[in-house]
Amino acid sequence: MTRAAGRPDGRLERRPAERQQRGRLRRTLLAGLVAAAVVLPVSAAASPDVPAPAPAALAEATALPDRYEANRANLAEAARMAREAGRTGRAAKLEAMGADGTARFLAFDGRGKGRAVEVLGDLEGADRIAVLVPGSDTTLDTYQRFRAGAVALQQRLLAGHPRSAVVAWLGYDTPGTVSSTVLSTDRADAAAAELGPFLERLGRGTAPGARLSLLCHSYGSVVCARTSTGPAVTDMALFGSPGTGAGSAAGLPTGARVWAGRGGADWIGHVPHVRLGGLGFGTDPVDPAFGARPFAAGPGGHSDYLKPGTASLDSLARIVLGTAPVAPTDPEVSHA
Repeated sequence: MTRAAGRPDGRLERRPAERQQRGRLRRTLLAGLVAAAVVLPVSAAASPDVPAPAPAALAEATALPDRYEANRANLAEAARMAREAGRTGRAAKLEAMGADGTARFLAFDGRGKGRAVEVLGDLEGADRIAVLVPGSDTTLDTYQRFRAGAVALQQRLLAGHPRSAVVAWLGYDTPGTVSSTVLSTDRADAAAAELGPFLERLGRGTAPGARLSLLCHSYGSVVCARTSTGPAVTDMALFGSPGTGAGSAAGLPTGARVWAGRGGADWIGHVPHVRLGGLGFGTDPVDPAFGARPFAAGPGGHSDYLKPGTASLDSLARIVLGTAPVAPTDPEVSHA
């Protein structure tokens, strides 16, 4: 039996046809992302050399008020260091995050692109909790955009159920919208290893009978779909999703109900839903073949899901609250 031609280092070389197919897939996926980046509000990448203190060292048993206070102090110090170093743009973003002195961060790290986990609402008294996981290009420099969606969701939840809270979980290094990292699950796998234990700790600390829901946007849906969740997580909603890397909802490591929705003008629907050689994410979550429960997402675009007054925000709030969301219309769930 003839072996494929080898390389000098002893490893087998990929067949030309396989390399060409892989290259075409990469170019096709990147072309869609580049086209989208023209109209998406993507900020300049955060430089890894932004000076900032190490995160506050806190024991798991630290009371929430003490945790919030320690992270506010760390945030203020990060802003001071950035301003003294002449990084005025980053300093202004950090100062905005802590402007009113009442922000409640479960975690904060001002180094590099940064990480932040913020609570909106009374986490200890809530029995309906949404954990919001963002997608690509979400950093401390774009945090206010992410937070605005979390605030809109919290306000919508409170209108239907006073004991509601939102956790804005920027707990991983998001990939760039136009980069090779956004085409693979590598960042998602690393993030899932952080998100899973976080959800377990959150479930242990919430009110008895509290329901946790994961709301996952864009590349964040890849993160959620690769996260093992315990029984406290009752629902997982994927929106603006490029795919999950799995062929079906049944293949996800969760016992939660899995929902999927996409806005009528969301460019992500034009990204090829294929997976080859570790690139791409496979079956479209809004495709009936995936097996997720569909929800109405309205006519909006990729960045519109959490805007006040939208059908998508209403659907996501209903999922968190445990009331049936409106079924989608056919144009909303069309897939490439």
